[in-house]
Amino acid sequence: MLFGTSLWAQGVTLPQSSAAAEVRQRVGIADVTVNYSRPDVVSPQGQDRTGQIWGGLVPYGYNNLGFGTSQAAPWRAGANENTTIELSHDATIEGKALQAGTYGLHMAVAEEGNVTVIFSRNNTAWGSYFYDEKDDALRVNVKWQDNEQTPLLTYNFVDVGDKQATLVLDWEKKRIPVKIEFNTPELVYNNLKKELQGAQGFILQNWMSAANYLAQNKIHLEDALAWANNAIEGQFFSQKNFQTMQVKARVLTAMGNTAEADKVMNEALEDPAAGIADYYNYGRQLIGQDKGAEALEVFKKANKKWPDHWLAPHGLARGYSATGDYAKALKYEEQAYTKAPDGSKQFIDGYLKTLKEGKDFN
Repeated sequence: MLFGTSLWAQGVTLPQSSAAAEVRQRVGIADVTVNYSRPDVVSPQGQDRTGQIWGGLVPYGYNNLGFGTSQAAPWRAGANENTTIELSHDATIEGKALQAGTYGLHMAVAEEGNVTVIFSRNNTAWGSYFYDEKDDALRVNVKWQDNEQTPLLTYNFVDVGDKQATLVLDWEKKRIPVKIEFNTPELVYNNLKKELQGAQGFILQNWMSAANYLAQNKIHLEDALAWANNAIEGQFFSQKNFQTMQVKARVLTAMGNTAEADKVMNEALEDPAAGIADYYNYGRQLIGQDKGAEALEVFKKANKKWPDHWLAPHGLARGYSATGDYAKALKYEEQAYTKAPDGSKQFIDGYLKTLKEGKDFN
């Protein structure tokens, strides 16, 4: 048959008045993706509907929309088919747990400004005409905020960090915010375990970076120590040098074993391959830990080893500044200025000014 029913069921592709859009945000190593359609405050016929959106085009509460099976449908939080939100990893939404997955996103808006945000396991329906509360994976309550005029409905992310981001829906003169959080350190740890068992595990720097990350976040420190030791004395690497020993020392410090950490770092400083930049960066690390006196001793050793390098007096200046001896710090910073490359002198100028004011420049 030339014109079968299957052919009649296929429509042609035409532009929609509410264009489809996607917004994605990386949070740590997790991704949040929202797919939606964007209605305009101005109707397709050219009517400005400002003041008629909330409680009008977007009805308050739950409603029988006159089509589909839902007798109490929330707003579809967009236009056309389901607005969806995809979480690549388990998250918490406004403090409530939600598993990784793709969810239909709906909202029930109240006249006084309360908004119930609904994450439905049904993510393939058209709008909310077939919404069923039984499909809810999560509901959270938020409040809308007054906002500048936004003609096209827009999803965006604000207050983005490595552990959280706030998804906002902006339309007309309202904003609806939803806070999304991930346990990034744990996600990274689990991911690192997998990666170090694969091709990434054949690269020394990856073991060091992984151990460093756990130390910085003070999690799974026994694993961090094992990874650091693998870099130093494992069968594959056996790279005992300043960098690998410094990583181990950082892990030991995070574990509270400062005596052993100091012992490892003293050995690292004796590494023949250690350079003045290693000494200088380690001294700055100590200053960051409020160990000014210990940092000064490291800078003194560097000065003896590399008396002609500009970082030697500059390091001493940092050490004396950290311990409150601004006169000596100024003396050594002036020496550093005469030896420093031109590209660094502009920074030293600022440090000199700070020291002359009797302030710490660290």
